Amino acid sequence: MALRIYDYDLGNLLIKRDHPGVFLSKGMDMLEQRAQLEHPIAQGYFHEIAFDSIHIGYGNAAFSEKVKLHFESDFETVEMHFALRGKSAAISDRFSRGIGFEANQHNIVYANKMQGEMQWESKDMEIFEINFAPDFFKRFLPEGSILFDQFRHAIENGLSGALHPYNNRTSHRMLQLIGEMMQCNRKGLFKKMFLEAKVIELLLLQLEQLNEAKSSNTSLKKSDIDKIYAVREYLLENLDTTCSLINLALHVGTNEFTLKKGFKELFGTTVFGFWNDAKMEQAKMMLTEQQMTVGEVSYHTGYKDQRHFSAAFKRKYGLLPSQLKK
Repeated sequence: MALRIYDYDLGNLLIKRDHPGVFLSKGMDMLEQRAQLEHPIAQGYFHEIAFDSIHIGYGNAAFSEKVKLHFESDFETVEMHFALRGKSAAISDRFSRGIGFEANQHNIVYANKMQGEMQWESKDMEIFEINFAPDFFKRFLPEGSILFDQFRHAIENGLSGALHPYNNRTSHRMLQLIGEMMQCNRKGLFKKMFLEAKVIELLLLQLEQLNEAKSSNTSLKKSDIDKIYAVREYLLENLDTTCSLINLALHVGTNEFTLKKGFKELFGTTVFGFWNDAKMEQAKMMLTEQQMTVGEVSYHTGYKDQRHFSAAFKRKYGLLPSQLKK
């Protein structure tokens, strides 16, 4: 059982991903592997982790041009799909309509022995996906909802398609969970337990949002949404710096009002509330997993005064960083 992706024009096999069940059926507790994509028009990687009935996959690719591909698979799966960057579209005779994703959108898709065409329309693509065996996924599908009942019926009758007719915006907490899974350094059973807990929480958030939402519409323009997500990415990549709201807005080409309003609408928190939480989460990880000193963590999270860092950490977690280390 495998997914195969071919060059549309030449028919060359570019990617072959074996279904994780092929490995796990051989008695493996957990599979983890990473593949590099080396092609004249694309460079990137794809990382896979599989255990029990869960398959986590994530990766990115940089393209020199738009790419059109042919794909085929000989198994069925339910996929939680998160487009982190880029734009893609897939067409198949098994879908009642084309399924496409833009940056920071998500949906849940059931695919049953698919073949068709896909197009990656952006130079930089990044995705995160979790695949389940259908019977395993149905255990978490709530009863008494028209939306979920229709999707359950589709799975039971082998009818490929998306759970919700519209993609929805990936929330702040969803992105946090995705980041935690991608950056997990635990080993063996501890890693398996950690990932399984995060997967179930992410699925809960996704099902709740899809059940409540009618569309991914927002009062913000798409260009503004892209800029606000760019600010979020900048903040996460620069936890050791300080920056004003006006400078952040100028950095991505928007204004202070749009940034404040839009950030709150998309992520449910303020710009600096988000940044502070990210700093504290990073600090906690450094203290517990990297065995760094309080002074080192204070420096790496942008605090010039260690006392200010300790006070901020205590407001967040209710204890001093030195107490956490003990």
